Amino acid sequence: MPKKNVSCLVETTLAVVGGRWKVLILQQLFNGAKRFNELRRSLTGITHKTLTRQLREMEADQIINRKIYPQIPPKVEYSLTRLGKTLQPVLNAMHLWAERHGAEVNWDRRPKTASA
Repeated sequence: MPKKNVSCLVETTLAVVGGRWKVLILQQLFNGAKRFNELRRSLTGITHKTLTRQLREMEADQIINRKIYPQIPPKVEYSLTRLGKTLQPVLNAMHLWAERHGAEVNWDRRPKTASA
């Protein structure tokens, strides 16, 4: 797959963890491997389709592993790759920033999006 040209390397990180659900999926997997339904139950509001899509994207980005166990009924587990584990300090830094500065963000003055 050809590499995408980015004007700022931060775009690469945002492409990998961007969106509402990927960060939350990562938080769950930092605690160890999870099955699909474990993830779905822990992520209130996510649909089956969205979780499937997000997991496939993260697998394609080599952030997570998908392990299929040869048994009946089928068992599939998701876990972080070595590369995926390197995102934990990044997300910890983002969390710390929000703790320290989140109250300064003026949510009322932000432009409304089309979906809002």
